[in-house]
Amino acid sequence: MTRKPRPLADLLLSIVIPSLVLMNFSDAAALGAHWALIVALSFPVALGLYELLRFGSANFIALLGLVSVLLTGGIGLWQLDAQWLAVKEAAIPALLGSAVLISVWLGYPLIRVLLYNPRILDTEKIDRILLERGQQAAFGARLDNATYLLGASFFVSAALNYLLARWIVTSPSGTAAFNEELGRLTLISYPVIALPSLLIMLAIIYFLWLSIQGSTGLQLTEILAPPHAGDK
Repeated sequence: MTRKPRPLADLLLSIVIPSLVLMNFSDAAALGAHWALIVALSFPVALGLYELLRFGSANFIALLGLVSVLLTGGIGLWQLDAQWLAVKEAAIPALLGSAVLISVWLGYPLIRVLLYNPRILDTEKIDRILLERGQQAAFGARLDNATYLLGASFFVSAALNYLLARWIVTSPSGTAAFNEELGRLTLISYPVIALPSLLIMLAIIYFLWLSIQGSTGLQLTEILAPPHAGDK
């Protein structure tokens, strides 16, 4: 089953509601530090489990998000040093960036899966014209470069995650102050980190479009994938 986008629900369950719980119910007079953390993290955990059960184990992003949430909970509940939160925040995008680079070294750049695929582009037509013009090798090198840019975006995100976590979360884990800072981090990190990542992704898409146009001479309307049977 294909997952339909639902950004509002994902935003509420993964970011807004957990942040509000952490910032407003961590005092001893409310839920207390431990129970507030458990309640807050139960929303993204439930969402991650739903994604995995509903759409299958192939949903790597849902699995990664679930692991990230569980690690955050472990740091708070086991009262580990808060610096481990910064390490965890940086480790996830760094691992993704490393996987992107490895995909190039294995000879199948990840950009092919994300952007250069038959669901988005008329790859059959593009590949045919590339072959006719003898541009396959040059275009393949451009796909590699686009994948390197994608990998760089994850490493930028890793650095921003680490610095932001170290700046905001300074209280000992297992305390109400730690929960409140974690809530602020969750709210702030989304726009601070998502915006640069979005800009880099737009730059990659533009670079890919210029590469296709330069190598094939096709215009934008000519490279888009034709509608699939059954698409609404």
